[in-house]
Amino acid sequence: MLQDASAPVSDDITADLDARVTQLLATHPPTETSESDFLGARFDAGLAWVHFPVGHGGLGIAQTYQAGVDAALDAAGAPGPARGRNGIELGMAAPTIAALGTEEQRARFLRPLYTGEHIYCQLFSEPGAGSDLAGVATRAVRDGDSWVVNGQKVWTSGAHNAQRAILVARTDPGAVKHSGLTYFVVDMSAPGIEIRPLRQITGEAEFNEVFLTDVRVSDADRISDVGNGWRVATTTLNNERVAIGSGNPREGGMIGKLAQWWRQNPDDREPAALDRVMQLWIDAEVTRLAGERLRQQLAAGQPGPEGSAMKLAFARQAQAISGLELELAGDEGLRYDDWTLRRPDTVDFTGRGPGYRYLRAKGNSIEGGTSEILRNVVAERVLGLPPEHRVDKGIAWKDLPR
Repeated sequence: MLQDASAPVSDDITADLDARVTQLLATHPPTETSESDFLGARFDAGLAWVHFPVGHGGLGIAQTYQAGVDAALDAAGAPGPARGRNGIELGMAAPTIAALGTEEQRARFLRPLYTGEHIYCQLFSEPGAGSDLAGVATRAVRDGDSWVVNGQKVWTSGAHNAQRAILVARTDPGAVKHSGLTYFVVDMSAPGIEIRPLRQITGEAEFNEVFLTDVRVSDADRISDVGNGWRVATTTLNNERVAIGSGNPREGGMIGKLAQWWRQNPDDREPAALDRVMQLWIDAEVTRLAGERLRQQLAAGQPGPEGSAMKLAFARQAQAISGLELELAGDEGLRYDDWTLRRPDTVDFTGRGPGYRYLRAKGNSIEGGTSEILRNVVAERVLGLPPEHRVDKGIAWKDLPR
């Protein structure tokens, strides 16, 4: 169980953390220790995620202490986990495994995940099951101590760089669609996995199609009970939406680029645009502060549907900010530096020029849950409005028209 993030700050805990940080830096000087070795030592000291269980990268204390640990290590020049390259494992896989995995799975998966030895991707969406994730058709059939998986996944970020994947597959076609799913961790080097690039409007191919043909997955790599995959996947998705929609410092992300341009180009900025810039800055700051609260809920093991509202706000703001930035840049904003097919190591929302940011932001209202579906989540689960009529309710998945 993850620790309550709202617990009061204790001087004794702060003193213990200071001692742990000092000891870590003394035994593993950042300038003399490789990044992976330092991160491994940090994990072993319980300073990776202080709110995680003892022995699994944490100390079982409130998440509010993490900021002080991070600041002290940053000031010492210590490396942190590569969040740009490891976003799925750090923001989605790790909290899911910590909350719902077994002790053995936590011990096996979390440390190499944190050190970057294992990069993860997310095998959720399918050609016929994107917005309606519970409709996945990829099948996992039990065969002794393992499962045989067949199917196709799509829009898989970073699959070409991944060593592991989190997978949702259908294990009981005779159950209603939300009840017949099971959640696994998959070795991406397993025979039968084929990865194909999907080229995007930016010219990059950070997304992929993944085909699974008779892929064998050990039952020891199943997270939670058979048939409990929807609950586990919901935990992952709630973490994902907060991870996508929050986490930037003040003037981080898109709004930072716009504010920087506004300050550096006094001769080009239009006075009439000031109100629009300020409104977007305020919106971004409100979202940032709300995101901090949601991250504390996540740290306490309480990911909720409010993350859908966070992700909705992020997508809307990113598209509005990048659109205004392109408009203010004038002719220069229409330039695009490179259409060459790239297979990037990271998902970069703000990289390169304003043209890139404008095009990349178009995907923000699709990835991590479409804005249309997230509005339904907010309406039904946050505001308590009547749900939409569902014709598939109470019907076995195998009997649904497709």
